[in-house]
Amino acid sequence: MVYKNIRFIFLTVALTVWLAVFTVDDSLHIIACDVGQGDAILIQKNNTQILIDGGPNQKILDCLGSYMPFYDRKIELVILTHPELDHYGGLIDVVKTYNIKTYAHNGTTSSNQTFKVLENEIGGRGIPSMPIGKDMVIRLGMIYLDIVHPDTKDFGVGVNDQGIVTLLKYGQFKALFTADVEQEVSNQISESSQIQNINYLKVNHHGSKNGLSQKLLDAVFSGSLPAGRRVAVISVGAKNSYGHPHEEVIKILSEKDIKILRTDQMGDIDFEVKN
Repeated sequence: MVYKNIRFIFLTVALTVWLAVFTVDDSLHIIACDVGQGDAILIQKNNTQILIDGGPNQKILDCLGSYMPFYDRKIELVILTHPELDHYGGLIDVVKTYNIKTYAHNGTTSSNQTFKVLENEIGGRGIPSMPIGKDMVIRLGMIYLDIVHPDTKDFGVGVNDQGIVTLLKYGQFKALFTADVEQEVSNQISESSQIQNINYLKVNHHGSKNGLSQKLLDAVFSGSLPAGRRVAVISVGAKNSYGHPHEEVIKILSEKDIKILRTDQMGDIDFEVKN
C-alpha cells in the first residue's frame, strides 16, 4: 500500500509537470533578440512564430531556444528585410535547425558568399521563397502583417533603403519594424495613413542618426495613446564601432517621452501583449 501511494504521488507530479509544459501562453510576444550588432525579432503567438531577420551569427539560436517551446521545431514565416550580413548571417543556422514554412524577402540579392550559402540552404531544402513588397498583407491567425515598404520603384537605391518595413496589427495593438531604412524613406513612410497610434517601434538601423527621422517619429506616435503604452526598441551591439545608438536619436525619442529599450543594455527584450 505504501508503494502504491508513492507511485500515485509520482504520477500526479509527472502529470502536473507535463501539463505545465504543454500549457500554451496565449499572449502575443515580440522578442528583440540580443544578437549583438544586428537585427533579429521573434514574434510568437501560441505555437505560431514569425522571425524577422536573423542577426549576424549563431546567437539567434540561443534566443529561439529560450522562447520557442522545445517541442516546436517549426517557424511559419521568416522575413529577411534586406541582404546584409548583420540581418541574414544567423538565418543559415536557423534554416538548418528549424522547419521553415515560408521564406520572404524583398527580391534583391548579394554577391557575398555567405549569402549564397543561405540561398543554397533554402533552395536545397525546398523552402518556398516569396518576394514581398508594398501593399501586400500576410495573415497568420490573429496577426496581420501589412508591408509598408519597399515598392518596386524603390529598387536601385541603396541596400538599406530597400529594406522591408512591416506593420504588425493584432487587435488594437500596432508595431512597426523599420529594418535599416534611412531618413528619406522614413519621411516617405510617415505619409502613410496606416502609420498612426503605434505602440511598438523597432528603431531604424540600430539607432543611427541617418535612420529614424523626426517626421516618422511624429507620425507613428501621433494620436491619443498615453506615453506609457509606447515603446521604442533599439537592437544594437554593446560598444559597437559605429557609435550606435546615436545621441541625436536618443534625444528625439526622449523628447517624446517614449520608453526606450535597448538590447545592449537589457539583452533579449520580451514585449508581451495580452489579449
